[in-house]
Order: sequence, then C-alpha cells, then structure tokens
Amino acid sequence: MNDILIDRDELDFLLWDWLGLQDVLDRSGSEVDREAADAILAMSHKLARDSFLPLFKLTDANEPVLEAGEVRALPQIGEALREYASLGLFAAGFSEDHGGLGMPTLLSSGSLLQFFAASLAVSAYPMLTVANARLLTTFGSAAQIETFAMPQIAGEWFGTMCLSEPQAGSNLADVATRAMPDGEDGLGARYRLFGNKMWISGGDHDLAGNIVHLVLAKIPGDDGQVGADTRGISLFVVPKFLPDGARNDIVVTGLNHKLGYRGTTNCVLAIGESGSPVAGGDGALGWLVGEPGQGLPQMFQMMNEARLNVGMGAAAAGYRSYRHASIYARERLQGSPIGAVAKTSGPIIRHPDVRDMLMAAKCYGEGALALVLYCARLVDTAKHDPADDALLSLLTPVAKTWPSEWGLAANDIAIQIHGGYGYTRDFDVEQLWRDNRLNPIHEGTTGIQAQDLVGRKIRKDKAGAFDRLGDLIAATVAASVDTAMAAQGAQLGETWDRIAAAVAQLRECDAAAANENATGFLRAFGHVVVAWQWLDRALLCVDAAAEDRVRAAKPWACRYFFERELPRIGAWLGPIEGESRLLSQMNEDYL
Repeated sequence: MNDILIDRDELDFLLWDWLGLQDVLDRSGSEVDREAADAILAMSHKLARDSFLPLFKLTDANEPVLEAGEVRALPQIGEALREYASLGLFAAGFSEDHGGLGMPTLLSSGSLLQFFAASLAVSAYPMLTVANARLLTTFGSAAQIETFAMPQIAGEWFGTMCLSEPQAGSNLADVATRAMPDGEDGLGARYRLFGNKMWISGGDHDLAGNIVHLVLAKIPGDDGQVGADTRGISLFVVPKFLPDGARNDIVVTGLNHKLGYRGTTNCVLAIGESGSPVAGGDGALGWLVGEPGQGLPQMFQMMNEARLNVGMGAAAAGYRSYRHASIYARERLQGSPIGAVAKTSGPIIRHPDVRDMLMAAKCYGEGALALVLYCARLVDTAKHDPADDALLSLLTPVAKTWPSEWGLAANDIAIQIHGGYGYTRDFDVEQLWRDNRLNPIHEGTTGIQAQDLVGRKIRKDKAGAFDRLGDLIAATVAASVDTAMAAQGAQLGETWDRIAAAVAQLRECDAAAANENATGFLRAFGHVVVAWQWLDRALLCVDAAAEDRVRAAKPWACRYFFERELPRIGAWLGPIEGESRLLSQMNEDYL
C-alpha cells in the first residue's frame, strides 16, 4: 500500500509560508509553538498512515450490517478511533475549559486533512462528533455540556446531526418530527419526540459507548398542529442511551447502502415510534437546546462546519488521486511521443495528453487544499474580526462546492490516466472516485449552495464581504505588476470586473431570475476565487530554485489554470449577462 496522503512539503508551504500559521498561533494565545505544531502534523500523518489508511479498502469491502435491530461496524474502525482519541485529536480545537487543546482551526485542519486523505469513511465519525460537541458547547446549558458534549470531546461518545426525513430532504420546512413537552429536570426542558429521520451518518453503530443525536423537530402549537415553515423548528439533544443507562426509543429501521463511504454507517431512524415506554411514557426522550424556535439558526453552526469539512474531505480525496496518477504516469511505460528520436516505450508522462490531464488534476487538487485551508484560517481570524466572519460566510458555499466538484474531476482524471487498470479495484483511484462522489450531494447539494451564495450572500450582502474580497484580489493583482506573473494578474483583474458586473445584474433582477442562473454563477465565482489564490501563491514562488519541487511548480500550475481553466467562466456567466430565462421558459415535457 502506497503511503500517499498529503505531501508534507506541500502542507508546510500552505500552512507556514502562504497562510502564516505562526501568526495565527501567536494571536490565538495557544501554547502550541512551531516545534509542537510540526510534531502534531507528523503524529497525525503517522496515525493516518498506520491506522486509517489500512481501513481504506477494508471498510469498503466490509460494510456495516443490521442485526436484530443493532448496527455492527468493522471493529477495526473503533480501534483506530480510540487511537485518535488517545492522542487528544477529538479535543484538538476545543478550549481548555472544555478539556481541549486550544488548537487553532488552521492547525487542526492541517491535521484532519491527513485522515481525510487516508479514509473519508472512518474520518466521518470524528468530523460529525466534533461538530456536534461544538454546537452543544455554544448553545447548550452547563449540564448539557457536561453530560453530552464532554464525553464526545474525549472521544468516548460519538455524535450525529438529524435533519432530513424521508419526505423532507433539503427542504427543512417539511420536517414533521414532533416534540411534546414533558416537564423539566436537571438537563433542562424535557420533551418526548416522535418521527423519522433519514440519511443519518453514524446514526447507529457499536463503535462508542453512546451516540448523541442532535434532532430538529417542531413543537406543536396550542391547536396541537405543527407549522408548515421553519420558524417552529427547535433543536433537541436525544441520546441513544439516557444518562441513567436506559435505552432510548431510537430504532434503526434500515441501512442505506452507498456507492462509496461504505465504512460510515448511514441509517433510517424511527424516533419514539416503537411504542415501548421510556421512563414511564411514549416517545424518545430529548432535551431542548437553547430556546424554542431557534433550532435552525443553531443547527446552521454545525451545518456550516460540516460544509467546510466536506470540502476538506473532497480536497483530500481529489489531491490523493492526483498523487496516485502522478506516480503511475512516471512508472507506466507505453509508446513514445510524436517526433521523439528514440521510438522505444517510455513513461506515459512524456505524452502531452497525459501532462495536460496531470496538470489539471494538480490544479484541482492543490487548488482545493488551498481554498479549504484559507477558510480554516478565516475561522480563526473571524473570532476577532467581523469582516473576516462575513468573508468566511461568503466563501463557505464555495469551499464546500468547488472541492466537491473539481476534486471529483481530479478523481476522474486519475482513473483515465491509469487506463483500464484505473477502472479496476486493484488500484485505489476507483474507490477514491466512489467515496468522493457523495461530496457534491451531502451537507447541501451544489444547487443548494448556489442558492445560498446568490440569494443570501450576494443579494443580501450587508457586511460588504464581496467588496472586501474584491479588495484582496486587487491587492494580489497589484503585487503581480512587474513580475513574471503580470499577464496573469491583468487577466485576473479583467475577470473580476466581469464577475462584479454579473453581481450587479444578480442584485437588480428579481429573485426567480437570480436563482435560475445561480449554479452557473457559483461555478464562475469559485473558479475566480481559486485563480486568485493560485496567483497569490505563485507570487511567493517566482524565484524558487528548480530543485525546490513544490515551490518551483507553482508558477507553472498558475499559468496552466489561467490559460486552460479561467476562460470557462465565459460559459457560466453568459446566461446571466444575457438575462437568460431559458430554463424556466422551457416546456418540462421536453426534458
């Protein structure tokens, strides 16, 4: 098995040289210094390589099973996650007050990337658990934090988010799960919950001592009815096992068998539907988190964290596929380029077509890594700077979508470079494609992210985040003047002007017209953001020595992205510029 995770030289360049991790550490007040940070990254790589990577194919071939109402997962997953917990990695990003290490998000993300690269399926458990515990530490009572969050921060219990229902996928207004008041106790307002949840990752398993579900449900009004919108949605903490050890009324009614991510259990849950009494009554017991009716705003904290992590996982999987393809292209002997003097077979990396594909995959994989780590840095700086918080909000749909779409494209390219072998299970690239194919879907599809970007972030940009991003891009363009990247700087400036003009149109047209072309705008906007970051990194490397492999390659990759990728935005912005209503005017019978 090849040890192909995140190249440490690449990671160090991004964290220390480009994103200034040292400055982040200094401002965070963390006791972690450069030596400790390097040790954390080295330790993460070793654990990912030794314990997570061997589970990559093993979990794919041995899916969870449902036996007598209990979900059984591969025991080795639990062993790997106990090692993860023993190193304090569940607790990495939490404050010392909550038993954490106080690690900045930028550093903890650099660590997490190695695990995502090794196994998306195994890494999903700590990803969800950490986000669950963070929500509770933000909105939960002291008793709820102590009872439900602290065991997750220690890695002893795992957590989930329960939003979707069989009849309610992305439209949470259709949530029908009900929560009936049942008095109060030491954990706060207690409720009895009744309903069904669908697509619950980590919804049941035997890998941890308990599973803490965060459940969206509606509290009925005085007439006993639940509303048809999102205003009445509240958030409840509903554990598999109650604090006294009794089993709650949460029943797995089915497992979803997926194309990829097969090591992550994915469940259909019946909550409070079995008829078996719990603590003297019907329904699953749960406790209200925060105030009634605030469930959706609270859950958006976990959803946004999960969206950034989905982008991170997609970036890691796409980047790993690129590395596999790069190695294979150097080892596979096949044919000779046209015009070559020697006609003997050589490595396929000599062929222009293969070089074209490899450079595209490199731009997608490394571009995605840079994007998600840039946003991780914004998570840190946003705690003290409202402008960075607004910029993070603007970029979150991009950080979720661009790696999911283009990391997957890197996976596809890697299969193509491997030829027929890539289509077999003998090589990792086919599974990396299958695992990554979920990422454009979960935590909000590409279309949902486009509606968020255009409807909420662009048309309602009261904080001026778009203009601030424009200022950052303008600074990079200015820095490129009188350098070897001046042509790329000028191209970026012209492209941003076109984006800004499209934004003006989207703000002036009605909501339906803006929504119709939102996905095209998201793709154009994402490409421009990634182009800006490619140029920003390339400017640090224009004088790099040829033997400095990581840095010397950056200007070449930047030139490729600007030559081959940035022109795509014309096709994406064209319908906006032309005020197209083709999709809404088309007869659906023609589809």
